[in-house]
Amino acid sequence: MRLGSPLPRTWDSPEGWIDTLRRGGFRAAYWPLPDGADAATVRAYADVADAAGIVIAEIGAWQCNPISPDEAARAAALERCKTQLALADEVGARCCVTLSGSRAEQWNSPHPENLSADTFALIVDSVREIVDAVAPRRSYYTLEPMPYILPDSPESYLELLRAIDRERFAVHLDPTNLINTPAKYYDNAGFLRDCVAKLGPYVKSVHVKDIVLEPELTVHLSERIPGQGGLDFEVLLTELDKLDPDTPILVEHLTTEDEYAQAVAGVRRVADGLGLTV
Repeated sequence: MRLGSPLPRTWDSPEGWIDTLRRGGFRAAYWPLPDGADAATVRAYADVADAAGIVIAEIGAWQCNPISPDEAARAAALERCKTQLALADEVGARCCVTLSGSRAEQWNSPHPENLSADTFALIVDSVREIVDAVAPRRSYYTLEPMPYILPDSPESYLELLRAIDRERFAVHLDPTNLINTPAKYYDNAGFLRDCVAKLGPYVKSVHVKDIVLEPELTVHLSERIPGQGGLDFEVLLTELDKLDPDTPILVEHLTTEDEYAQAVAGVRRVADGLGLTV
């Protein structure tokens, strides 16, 4: 496993970026450049990462909806996903990741049709179009699972892998996003083992965060900093350690440098206790 974290933008060069990663003890990284960076800068950052042995974990294609009910929005989203997958392939990122989308107007919202057979088919068509158009050779296109958007379980992710049937479509695992019932929360150790057993061979990158079941009705599941919720991180890291040793595990969704430092320390504390290298 290779631990990574968002970084404060305190560097002004590829070498400065690498120095920041090294000072943080990170061997994996989020792609650091904004969309639209010029080709020479993209190449410089990709080259310095390769020379330093840093794995570029993922390039996102966020804030777009490849299955939008608005055809113009859908077309624009498909083009953005193709662009980002091509960039991921160019720089050797482990994957390009986004959501499958939503039948709501907002790209990441619940909708009654999100889990339907028709939406499943639309996801299959959109992913095939993206992967076939780019034909990546180094990177993979992946979907981050969500509690109310397909894939919403290990089983539905496997169904999509089979239906899409493209070598360069793989898995971005966010097990916390898949814990969407009290039963999964209370037996999250068993659920985590099941996720890795079923999806492990296809996993290219992983988001790690904690979760807590709140006492409010009806059901409230909230994210927490690793080590501050109910997720069994010993089981999670033990299972992830069975995967490709270059698999990135990335903390996310926090707001301050101190929170990210706490998250990184929490993951490292568990890994050290298990004798695992991150």
